[in-house]
Amino acid sequence: MFVFSKKSQLPFLALTLAAYNSVAQTTTPDTSLSEIAPIEIKAHFNSQAMLDLTSSARVVSKRLLESQNTNTILSAVNSTPGVRMEERSPGSYRLALRGSMIRSPFGVRNTKVYLDEIPFTDASGNTYLNIIDPVGINHIQIIKGPDGSLYGPNTGGVLRIIPNGLAIQRSNDKSLLLSAGSYGLFQQQLNIEQQVNEKYSFAFSQAFTRSDGYRTQSGMNKKFFQTEHQWNFNEKGQLKFLGLYADLGYETPGGLTEAQYLEDPRQARPAGGPFPSAADQKAAIYNKTTIGGITHSYQFNKNLRHVIALFGSYTDFKNPFVTNYETRIEKNLGIRTYFSYEDHDIENLHWEMQLGAEGQKGWYDIKNYENNFGEKGTLNYDDHLENFQHFYFYRLRAKIAQRFIAEGSIGLNLNNIDFKQQALNATEIQGAKDFKNSWMPRLGLSYLILPEFALRASVSKGYSTPTISEVRSSDNQINQNLNPEDGVNYEAGIRYETKNRRFIADLAAYQFNMKNGIIRQLNEEGAEYFTNAGEMTQKGVEASVLGQIISSDQNFFVHSLILSSNLTFQDYQFKDYKIDDQDYSGNAVTSIPKWIWVNTLALELPKRFEINIFHNHTSSIPLNDANSFYAKKYHLVQAKLAWTTGLMSRYKLQLFVGVDNLLNEKYSLGNDINAMGNRFYNAAADRNYYGGIKLMM
Repeated sequence: MFVFSKKSQLPFLALTLAAYNSVAQTTTPDTSLSEIAPIEIKAHFNSQAMLDLTSSARVVSKRLLESQNTNTILSAVNSTPGVRMEERSPGSYRLALRGSMIRSPFGVRNTKVYLDEIPFTDASGNTYLNIIDPVGINHIQIIKGPDGSLYGPNTGGVLRIIPNGLAIQRSNDKSLLLSAGSYGLFQQQLNIEQQVNEKYSFAFSQAFTRSDGYRTQSGMNKKFFQTEHQWNFNEKGQLKFLGLYADLGYETPGGLTEAQYLEDPRQARPAGGPFPSAADQKAAIYNKTTIGGITHSYQFNKNLRHVIALFGSYTDFKNPFVTNYETRIEKNLGIRTYFSYEDHDIENLHWEMQLGAEGQKGWYDIKNYENNFGEKGTLNYDDHLENFQHFYFYRLRAKIAQRFIAEGSIGLNLNNIDFKQQALNATEIQGAKDFKNSWMPRLGLSYLILPEFALRASVSKGYSTPTISEVRSSDNQINQNLNPEDGVNYEAGIRYETKNRRFIADLAAYQFNMKNGIIRQLNEEGAEYFTNAGEMTQKGVEASVLGQIISSDQNFFVHSLILSSNLTFQDYQFKDYKIDDQDYSGNAVTSIPKWIWVNTLALELPKRFEINIFHNHTSSIPLNDANSFYAKKYHLVQAKLAWTTGLMSRYKLQLFVGVDNLLNEKYSLGNDINAMGNRFYNAAADRNYYGGIKLMM
């Protein structure tokens, strides 16, 4: 299906484009394309056509999420140019939007994530993306590039995860999925969506996933529950509730040196020097998180609407590590509210504006003990930190003559951290870290040259304060010298869609000049700390094409053939970066591959057979700031075959099988950056399989 040699990549892409153009204007689409590439996106406050956007954005649809293994969103998210998601071991995720992983030993930083209107990112800027299960997701909206003017501190972009029960289109779907696979994988998913009456609907999602893992000390066990309720209590008012609970535990095998990785990639980090092995210390992460939120929306008249969301979260976090045993109790409360005014009365002038605020307060109790082979030993540090982060925003958008769109927005961010640290046999330390108030403006323009062809450009400020986990990292010190990273992003792009949307192309180019980029480092004992890295220049180009080569109305043996190709080029360099006597200026930014090329193919055959193929080529990746170690390039291929049939009159049954790493590549999907002792490598699984059954009604 694909040819993966280096010389064949450009011819393959050229033939793909030729095939798209040969059919794009001659036939009509079926629904399968709109399920993969929706026409609209709610990029900000209201739904708008993709052609009207002034920013680079994409919708990761439900169909795309289900096209490969349903226990992860990894491949679906990675099909978006400029986005890279990693999995160091089952359950251990990292995510970067137009940025590097050098701030993220795990989790998500410098990217803002929402669950509908509710911030999933906590008061400190940290996001536990790994507690989410795909069963509860209707679709994901990705806005690339900094947008602090409306969503608070971020330098990469914004993810809006839309849960099943809060999507615009209601359904009465019910499904039960069971699957199993290599290395002890077992998955169970239950989803219920019910439109009770015209005013009330609800959804409930539940999942259980476990895996032994490819490597020693890499098992995972996750329980997940999520529910949404929506009540339209009158013609103008709406009330929504979201509740989520996750109990996630996964072992952490630790990084390997290159020699260890080549000798036996399945081994966990062995003992070395004064440090026991990861297996002996039972290194793992345990995360129990509860999130709840309620959103009230009221349409006062045809022009004016008010939205307010109240939310909170509670996390019980434990991390036995090679060098210590850390526990965290994290509590967050917050509010997001805004007024939205729209005026569409004038035929050739449609405008809207929003005025609002968002604030979160976080309380974090962090304790560090000696790790006695997986059990807590002597208490060494007992810290309490509080984070208050709030921002205020205003946005104005106008669409003139159905062609020209201009929008401007500005946000004011305020953030401070109070701390109290009690070390063993030491004087208590108290203090505060106040970050300078920051204005975050954005200006975006879009012009529809033709009904199917749009140009766009934007300039915006990116700003991201350090998280609690960076100010108070695993070296147990309160780093009062760590400052926010910030910079200005310049971007231009084009988007083209044929009238029948059989062919869609999008191209974006940007340059983000970042100051004070936050970099993860390790001390001599293997504990991490963070520092500011002077200036970085981040230049990138993102291109994607999507085409429906065959549609169901053409009466071919192949009912539908949809092919996409997505290319990311990232030229990221340290411009001014010195640590002690080491000067890394001019080096490539750590953890950033220069090229990522992702292709997807969706094929529908008679008798309701479906084939989905995913190909990801990632170039070599610098593993340390000195650029003296690189992870090798790789080609990752995944494939899934599904067959759906009717069962009695009201049920559908789907059987599916899949393979991951079809080419049996030896690669490390999630590397440890700037690792002590050059232990960079976390080996990904070799060729592995899964299969299952899904009952739908």
